[in-house]
Amino acid sequence: MEPAKHEEISVQDETMDKMKFKKCSQIAFYRRQKLLHPGKSLYRALLDSVTLSNDNVKFQIINEENKVPLLVEIYEIEGNIFRVKINEVAPLRTRYEVPDVLIKEPTTKRLSITQKETNILVLTSTNEDHKLHITANPFQIELESKDETILSMNSRGLLYFEHLQPPPKNSKTAAENKEDGSADSAKENQKDLGLWQEEFGSFLDIKASGPSSVGLDFSLHGFEHIYGIPEHAETLLLKNTSDDDAYRLYSLDIYGHKIHDKIGIYGSVPFLLAHKPNRTLGIFWLNSSETLVDISTKAVMEHIPSRSPPETTKQRVVPQTDVRWMSESGIIDVFLLMGPTAFDIFKQYAQLTGTQALPPFFSLGYHQCRWNYEDEQDVKSVDAGFDQHDIPYDVMWLDIEHTEDPHIKIDPAYTIYSQGKSKDYFVKDRNGKDFEGVCWPGSSCYLDFTNPEVREWYADLFAFQTYKGSTDILFVWNDMNEPSVFKGAELTMQKDAVHHGGWEHREVHNLYGFYQQMATAEGLIKRSGGEERPFVLTRSFFAGSQKYGAVWTGDNTADWSYLKISIPMLLTLSMVGISFCGADVGGFIGNPEPELLVRWYQAGAYQPFFRGHASLNSKRREPWLFGEKNTQIIREAIRERYSLLPYLYTLFYRTHAEAEPVMRPLWVEFPEELETFGVEDEYMLGKALLVHPVTEQAATEVGVLLPGSDEVWYDFRRFIRMEGPGKLKIPVTLESIPVFQRGGSIILLKTAVGKSTEWMMAISYELHVALDSKDSAVGELYLDDGHSFQYLHKKQFLYRKFTFHENRLSSSCADGNGQYSTECGVERVLILGVRQQPTSVIINYQDGKNKDVIFTYDDKTSTLTLEKLLLNVGTNWEICLK
Repeated sequence: MEPAKHEEISVQDETMDKMKFKKCSQIAFYRRQKLLHPGKSLYRALLDSVTLSNDNVKFQIINEENKVPLLVEIYEIEGNIFRVKINEVAPLRTRYEVPDVLIKEPTTKRLSITQKETNILVLTSTNEDHKLHITANPFQIELESKDETILSMNSRGLLYFEHLQPPPKNSKTAAENKEDGSADSAKENQKDLGLWQEEFGSFLDIKASGPSSVGLDFSLHGFEHIYGIPEHAETLLLKNTSDDDAYRLYSLDIYGHKIHDKIGIYGSVPFLLAHKPNRTLGIFWLNSSETLVDISTKAVMEHIPSRSPPETTKQRVVPQTDVRWMSESGIIDVFLLMGPTAFDIFKQYAQLTGTQALPPFFSLGYHQCRWNYEDEQDVKSVDAGFDQHDIPYDVMWLDIEHTEDPHIKIDPAYTIYSQGKSKDYFVKDRNGKDFEGVCWPGSSCYLDFTNPEVREWYADLFAFQTYKGSTDILFVWNDMNEPSVFKGAELTMQKDAVHHGGWEHREVHNLYGFYQQMATAEGLIKRSGGEERPFVLTRSFFAGSQKYGAVWTGDNTADWSYLKISIPMLLTLSMVGISFCGADVGGFIGNPEPELLVRWYQAGAYQPFFRGHASLNSKRREPWLFGEKNTQIIREAIRERYSLLPYLYTLFYRTHAEAEPVMRPLWVEFPEELETFGVEDEYMLGKALLVHPVTEQAATEVGVLLPGSDEVWYDFRRFIRMEGPGKLKIPVTLESIPVFQRGGSIILLKTAVGKSTEWMMAISYELHVALDSKDSAVGELYLDDGHSFQYLHKKQFLYRKFTFHENRLSSSCADGNGQYSTECGVERVLILGVRQQPTSVIINYQDGKNKDVIFTYDDKTSTLTLEKLLLNVGTNWEICLK
């Protein structure tokens, strides 16, 4: 087939136009589900069908109107998790259940039946801390933790389950239909409900399996602060929704997306968190079809029975948040993560979907990107510019223009296309032919990454001998993988396209980018014989994408509002397991004024993925093009990033090993402080640093919240102890943004900065010891070779703990399994908050020897500086202040 040579493809094919994208009211399954209003549920549980096994409890429920039975399965999963599955007892065809996202089949524990009566069934967890109260008529489930009701399911009667049916047959003749007009009436009703087909603009979606939507409501008792369900350009706290304004989880390529809009953009993670001062809760809705989420927080009256005679009932007003999940297809498969802390939730979610992959060390440096550099000489010139202006960087990116075929172009002369075609590896249209869509090269086909055989073949394409010109320092960017289809319905693939196993695209849409990144990461691992860690950046993602690499927030705009919204967007990604995330520094679309560009570099330097990027139509914006003063400030921001790499890499190890987000909202560290619950203009980088980017133009001061009534905070650069804690007005200049070190923490930095991460491996460390109100502090350092899997397979890592207590700073081993050694030393120690100058400072070595230390004391900042130490970071030692 001849490719579409004359079809001009431009950025306009991608540009945001609200007419191209559906409102909620234009989504048929949403309209159908919204016809079911809160009230008494149509479902009744058949308690005589209850069966108990080591794995689960099963019983049937029946819809009192259509009499179709559903099977309910309830599991207790190790680690304080419950799982509820609802499916048809005997579906006409198998319904889609999401594979590959869970890292393994979860380990279950045996529930016990502790009460069973006519209308009630009570299940109790193994440790007896949790109970599930199941009411038969109307069917609902209440989950209790230590006698406190945490959440209810179907208490609003919104359980919705469209059972699969054969296509309708009209028995009347055409003449009879014409005579009584019933055909037109039925057709109009079907068109409005979109049961078997659905129109949007000029597009027609034929539903071969008919309507198959599912939904369920949850009431979260005592909760009013709700987070998660990315990706939206929205606030950290999820807002109450209204009709036609639900949060949409449907991965779409929206170039220049608007902010404060609940439309789904590039990725979708159906994981929601709720928090109140004494508990955090998680709901993971495992469904990869288009999903909408309604949220409503209100005040309700709670009855408190008196425990002392005479028995009376007291009342109090408490918040309650109702969450309604609505998916186009699949089954109901929901995990209830019981915490009780935020860090417990992160670990429970990782137990199901995996932790963040440990990135290669270079990828934590600065990345320089543009759509597009003109040619090889242009790239070399930019590379030289970093050296010339003494700005460190690690990665140069090439956008689509470096290849003739950024998609699978329909061209028999293109090897990837011809191989894919011959192997029958492309997604099909509803008629069984290869699905064809338009993207950058014109007419294109789309690999079916849901097929394991396709993923294996695709992974093998990255082998050095196959990917011509590739080397071991070439890594991969998965873009446009929502998938993006110019001129397609909502600029994506038709929902009635067909994938491996006969599944329609509607079932798997939100998994497409997840599977491509999985295959790409596997390809980079395979090309090295399993030795080297991959680096893959993806635009589209799903739950579990953290296992395969990094994510960025897509095509943002060079505007102050986009800098501001990037913070809650990254915090939301971080809370749902995707710690390696970032936003295009400077804004992808348009031309940032110098002040905005400077402020964005300062913010990006303290965020996990740090990349400057610009679009085709924007002016060149390498860091040195905005005058010497701005160059100097940007240089300093990037150099700060590089000096912090030991701390950052340790945080990435913590997220890899323990699922602790690298970048986290204040409330995660201060879970009982209400004033932190909605803060989105500042954040914690690990436990030790509080960062407040400047996101307002021409700002001369910012309002900073330093939380924690017993906390001590220090200016990160000037070392002075801050007044507070509490809300402070902090003066700012263009030179820097407010960063504070938390008392009680120890951070390791590099004493100098080189051209790149590789140049800095042997540079010595300095410790910043920030004392808390008890004159104590603790910190860690994780170290390995920075690029291989030897840390995993051969325990080639070093994990050290540093403690300051009772005027002694000690270095000790945090994990005795580590076998990695280093000659890199600690050269300098700064101790912040030392109340008085010591008379002497002595090092005690592991071999029993000791040595006096040269020190200086600054009584204005109460900072003690120890110099010329040359202590091996990998050995035990102790520094004593006397």
